[in-house]
Amino acid sequence: MAHTMEPLAKKIFKGVLVVELLGIFGAYFLFNRMNTSQDFRQTMRKKFSFILEVYYKSIEQSGIYGVREQDQERWLNSKN
Repeated sequence: MAHTMEPLAKKIFKGVLVVELLGIFGAYFLFNRMNTSQDFRQTMRKKFSFILEVYYKSIEQSGIYGVREQDQERWLNSKN
């Protein structure tokens, strides 16, 4: 019985590994896009504000300050 479970366990392991790798690359792509495009951050603010908040907190944690304020200032000025 244990011998027949091995192929299933390998398939499950490979599936989990693929999902984790896709998650890592997806998170990197999303972070990189938010880090390089203020317009994309504005789109994220409208659709997924909680993700943008995680972005702001992560860059502030790494010692980069002022991005949130610059974004808010630009978006406020673009409304006027």
